Amino acid sequence: MNIDSIKNGFVIDHIKAGKSMEIYHYLNLESLDCQVAIIKNASSKRMLRKDIIKIDAELDIDVDALGYIDSNITVNIIKNGFIFRKIHPELPDRITDIIKCTNPRCITSVEQEIHHIFKLTDRDNAVYRCIYCESTPKTRE
Repeated sequence: MNIDSIKNGFVIDHIKAGKSMEIYHYLNLESLDCQVAIIKNASSKRMLRKDIIKIDAELDIDVDALGYIDSNITVNIIKNGFIFRKIHPELPDRITDIIKCTNPRCITSVEQEIHHIFKLTDRDNAVYRCIYCESTPKTRE
């Protein structure tokens, strides 16, 4: 397999095997007019198997969303063909419009313009609660 190196862009590494498509869709990478490579089930000494996404474009990436989806990933920012910076996202204290409240009695079910905002209430177990109704979203895998 031959995947070209990136001049300016991102390499999202150490993604839990099978989670790359969730990140791909959340970041709307299908709408980009650039090279995007997804490597699934790559060998890893630390994780046994991992996914990797390479994006050959400069864009704004929501690090909080990536931290929520998989807080063990590494985001490498590439400039002029070299790693310029590494970011290790953590579980964010607050997330907006990444997940939706499923409580039918929540105000977000009635008022369509209200943002779905969740706060982290238990960092050890990655539990988030809706700020309006205190419901927990469906569990993450």
